Amino acid sequence: MADTSEYTPPKVWTWDSESGGKFASINRPIAGPTSEKDLPVGKHPLQLYSLATPNGVKVTMMLEELLAAGHEDAEYDAWIIDISNGDQFGSGFVEVNPNSKIPALMDHSREKPQRVFESASILLYLAEKFGAFLPTDPAQRTEPLSWLFWQMGSAPYLGGGFGHFYAYAPEKFEYPINRFAMEAKRQLDVMDRHLAENEYFSGDYSIADMAIWAWYGQLALGRLYSAAEFLDVNSYKNVQRWAKVIDARPATTRGRMVNRAFGDDLSLQLHERHDASDFETKTQDKIEAAQK
Repeated sequence: MADTSEYTPPKVWTWDSESGGKFASINRPIAGPTSEKDLPVGKHPLQLYSLATPNGVKVTMMLEELLAAGHEDAEYDAWIIDISNGDQFGSGFVEVNPNSKIPALMDHSREKPQRVFESASILLYLAEKFGAFLPTDPAQRTEPLSWLFWQMGSAPYLGGGFGHFYAYAPEKFEYPINRFAMEAKRQLDVMDRHLAENEYFSGDYSIADMAIWAWYGQLALGRLYSAAEFLDVNSYKNVQRWAKVIDARPATTRGRMVNRAFGDDLSLQLHERHDASDFETKTQDKIEAAQK
């Protein structure tokens, strides 16, 4: 159905807290904390505050890959930040990320604890800290970084654009859905053409693949916005091949579970992660079974 209504912007925009659809209660046009709330700190130097959205999954995939590769110092505590409840506006979280978005990381292994925010920045920080999943030679390093920042620039069209108007907006309008569906498919085509001649986005598996897979790999596998049929994702054969290869990695499975508090399969929900054994003993299905 076409949008036939006409909207004339006012001279000065003012915020209507009743508009905005599903996330209206947590969206606002100002920054800063809304409550005093300290963040918990666990036993490991790396403290992650996140949720298993695509941006959160990027980082937990990376941490689990580092541990799988033998980097014992990559052990971490992961604390859930319920963005639907406004946890991201607590004073402690705002101190770690003044932009009030997940994920955010604190590294307590340094003399002065280091905060890191923005998912790509966290991936790059961890890659450099542990010397993994990113080449050190400038000539080899540039290509994966280009793809990493391609993802950061492209995902807002997929998430805030297509995902918002297709899945979350209070009303469905043809123009924005068509506009952002076109862009989502163009991006899938960019990927498909590149992956026709490359196993991964640049050489070996890297942080670029993790970042892109968390959004577009999950979209290709039918896990985002229930939009797989609408976007005809199965037609992108090279993207499908790449997405399934990464999906089969054990670290990907574990990364998707951490800080996950949604979905029907409770065995895939690990609300908090403090030890590798938590995947076997503290998933939500086991916690709820023990409480019965």
